[in-house]
Amino acid sequence: MRFPPRTTRLGAAAALLSALLVGGAMSAPTATAAPTAYGSICYSDLPSQAYTTLNLISRGGPFPYPQDGGVFQNRERLLPIKATGYYHEYTVKTPGSSTRGARRIVTGERTDEDYYTANHYASFDLVDYDC
Repeated sequence: MRFPPRTTRLGAAAALLSALLVGGAMSAPTATAAPTAYGSICYSDLPSQAYTTLNLISRGGPFPYPQDGGVFQNRERLLPIKATGYYHEYTVKTPGSSTRGARRIVTGERTDEDYYTANHYASFDLVDYDC
């Protein structure tokens, strides 16, 4: 299975271009960002199993489930809309569960663009690595 490269964060020029393409013209440099459909979670607040998953992602595997690394379709449209193949999903093991459980990490192509869901895509939290 091929895992996509994760590029560095985009600069202000790319953000402006994105805003122009998605949200129309920006009238002032202080324009606010579009509302998001996800929250945030401090890296330190993740369950311990999420650290294991994030470490496996950074190493490129091996992953415990064959579905790990598969394309996440964002059918719920809770994450920013991107081209198919932008997001990938990985299992966060649930202690005591005989199945994959409901917890996942969904990664975007940008560095540190990792989303955590504890409820099988009903909601997402962007992992904040600075807290």
